[in-house]
This record gives sequence, C-alpha cells and structure tokens, in this order.
Amino acid sequence: MATDIKDTAHAVGAAAVMSLLPARPQLLALGEPTHGEDTLVEVRNELFRQLVEQEGYRTIAIESDCVRGLVVDDYVTSGTGTLDEVMEHGFSHGFGASAANRELVRWMRDYNFRADNDGRPAFERLHFAGFDGPLEITHAASPRQALTALHGYLAARVDADMLPCTAETLDRLLGADDAWTEPDAMMDPAKSTGRSAEARELRLHADDLTALLEEQTPHLIAATSRAEWDRARLYGRTAIALLRYHFWMADTSPTRMTRLLGVRDSMMADNLLALAERGPVLAFAQNSHFQRDKSTMSMWGHPRLEWWSAGALVSAHLDEQYAFLATALGTMRHQGVDTPPPDTVEGLLYMLPEDRYVVDAARLATALGDTRPAPRVSPYYGYAPLDPAHLAQYDGIVFVKDVPQS
Repeated sequence: MATDIKDTAHAVGAAAVMSLLPARPQLLALGEPTHGEDTLVEVRNELFRQLVEQEGYRTIAIESDCVRGLVVDDYVTSGTGTLDEVMEHGFSHGFGASAANRELVRWMRDYNFRADNDGRPAFERLHFAGFDGPLEITHAASPRQALTALHGYLAARVDADMLPCTAETLDRLLGADDAWTEPDAMMDPAKSTGRSAEARELRLHADDLTALLEEQTPHLIAATSRAEWDRARLYGRTAIALLRYHFWMADTSPTRMTRLLGVRDSMMADNLLALAERGPVLAFAQNSHFQRDKSTMSMWGHPRLEWWSAGALVSAHLDEQYAFLATALGTMRHQGVDTPPPDTVEGLLYMLPEDRYVVDAARLATALGDTRPAPRVSPYYGYAPLDPAHLAQYDGIVFVKDVPQS
C-alpha cells in the first residue's frame, strides 16, 4: 500500500499538475484548507509562477473583494499607486497583511514590466483579480461604490433619457452607508436595511442599469474599450449581488444563512466565469469554495448548512475546462494541529518522505481500493481537513507536510 501511494506523489510543479489533466483548463483552481498561513501561500506563488511562465495563464484571482482587487490590477498592469498603498487598500479579509501576498503582487508587477522600459504588450500582461464579493464575516459593504460607478460609466456615454434614474436619486435611496454596514445585522435580521422600500427600489435600478449596459455593448466598447466595459460589468454584477445579499440578511426564515452562503458563492462563480471569458485563469481560495460536491458548514447555532460552492457552479458551466487541486496539510502545531492519524488521507500522505507533493487523486483512490480513510478531526476551528468522501472529485492534491507559524 505505501509503495502504491508513493507512486501517486510527485514534486510540486507545473509539469506535475498538467500531467494530471487531459489538457490545460481555462480555469485552474487551487484550494487551501485554512487562511492566514504564508507557507501555503508561498507554495501557491511558486506553482502559479510556473503555470504563468510555462502554460500561458494570464490572470491570477484570489478570494478577496472584487472591487478592491481593481486597485491591485491597476498597479500590476500600469504601475498606478505604490506597493504599500495597494496592500493596504487592494485586499479584503486581512489578506493585504500577508508577506506572501505582497510578494505575489511585487512579482506580477515585475513580470509585466521587466522585459523593457515599456513592459510587455498589453495582451501579454498578467492581471490580478479578486473574485469574492465586498463581504466580511461581520458585514457586507454598501452597494454605493458599485452602483455609482456603473451609473457614472453609463451617464457619460448614453442619452440621459435612457437612464432609469439620476445620480441624485441613487444617492437619496442609498442613504447613509453605516446603515448598510451595520455589524449587528449579520446576527439580527431586524438590523438590516436590505428589505426597506429604498433597497427594493435600488434593486430595480441596478437591474435596469445592468440591462442598459448589455443593450449598449457595441457602442460602449467602441466608445471606451473592452477593458472598461468589463469593469462596468463587474460593477453591475456586484451591485445586484450585494443588494441580493442584503435582502437575505433581512430574512427571518430558517433558510437565511443557507441563502447568504449560496449568494456569496454564486457571486464568486459569476466573477470567475467572467474572468475565464477573457483568458485562462488561476484561482486561489479555501477548498470549500472550489469543491464539486456540496459544501457544508456548522456555524452560529446551525448544526449543518449546505450550499453549492463557486467551484461546483463553475464546473457545471465549464465542465472539463475547470480543474481543482485541493491543498492538504500534515501539521500546523502552532494551532494545535499535530501529526495526523495514520488512517486518514493526511496521515497516509504524511508518511511519505518528502515535504511537499502533487498527488494524483484518482490514482490515490485506486490505490486505497475498498479501504476508506477516516475523516480527520480538526482541533482548530480555522482548519478544515480533506473530506475523504470527496477524493474522487479532486483533480489532484497538493500536500504540505508541516506548516510553521507565519
């Protein structure tokens, strides 16, 4: 058995990843089992660097605010701002504090402009994207930024009588941003403004503005550029999804939390599919956002929540053009995660001699045969072990034996 398992494992690299796949997928997703560990992000950086240089990927997308991510993309593609400013303002979830994320941004900027003083041609440049919504665990953003940016783009380029509302109307309906970002609303639906009369009217305007953007596509691309039109589409998707998220924050039914999780991953999926339309994408997020099976979670008094992840949704659209590598780890001792039990997937891989592997998940499942590994139990709430029941749905596993404190 040990010999069979060893035969499924290869040194981490682009060649090993591509050997698991029938062809280069349009969207290649790499998951992580926990956030905030730079060792895992450094493994991502090196693997993504190789995939960019050897396989021609041109967008790197991570689980961060899609609107903030525009700040990072402007920096890596045109040098707008400084690296310090980008790390402070271009990420959500605290990811801007990561030294490994900083190194990724620095490398992407260097990749685009190291060829000569003017940099690579625009069509060869590497892009950055956030693909999460403007959401945090405690609150969701106001739709103001996305709605006003979309309205402003259209107002400058179409006749005023075609617009469903004025900028002043949007401002009045939006009101104070504090009402939208009220942190108590996550636990108390009564604190949410998502089902007010103003919010309902804003949903209609967001829909009409987005429809107008699509109707005027040929004119708008000719008047600006495809890149600017793409950005306006992002604002439209974000405005509609944020208003939908706030609507469900105000819900009092038992399905409230399930709907919030589903809306978030649907927003992620829409952003990933839009990115994949313009070229091959490398994406990075928590494993549960990329798996093809239903995701599950227990939180805030809900014993088991189930929803379809962004990966499941993207896979349904892209089929074989979507691939997912789950990352697994052995130890994370600073969080109380010690040597994994030998009858778990992590425990079997931990017995291999080297520190890091790309594992052929299909061959591993074959090597295990009827021997079903036990689920690993995590002593740390922030770490989710692999679910052995999902093994057949992975295109591969990246295994990191020991994760030291960042």
